[in-house]
Amino acid sequence: MDNLYDFSATDLQGAPVPLSRYAGQVLLVNVASLCGLTPQYAELEALWREAKDLGLVVLGVPCNQFGSQEPGSEAEIGAFCERNYGVSFPLFAKVRVNGPDAHPLFVHLKERAPGLLGSRAVKWNFTKFLVDRQGRVVRRFAPQVTPERLRPHIEALL
Repeated sequence: MDNLYDFSATDLQGAPVPLSRYAGQVLLVNVASLCGLTPQYAELEALWREAKDLGLVVLGVPCNQFGSQEPGSEAEIGAFCERNYGVSFPLFAKVRVNGPDAHPLFVHLKERAPGLLGSRAVKWNFTKFLVDRQGRVVRRFAPQVTPERLRPHIEALL
């Protein structure tokens, strides 16, 4: 599969979501969890609200592989994000992003946008992947790159 739209993910309610639902839009796929970078949820929400009518969709994908910082259930994750950060962009069920049982979506993302020095592994929560309107992975951003610093890259694709 060469296109992000060929994949699907499971939403917080347990329903499969074909990513083709977002065809023609710019996607920002964010690996998320409860950690020191969690306040980026508010920034991601602000970015999404400002640009969603222009075609941006932020996809939050929780992961518990980094210090076991996301132990909660999908319902707990959704409630936490909404209550504390006003998150209304799509959130998905927890997945594994590294290792032999990594979700196929993240296998694809990591192959198309390797990290520093060609590393495939996702190093930490809030690693972000930017995808163009054709479903092609454009770039990976390190966890410490704030959503505000992503703005020029996103605007270039919108």
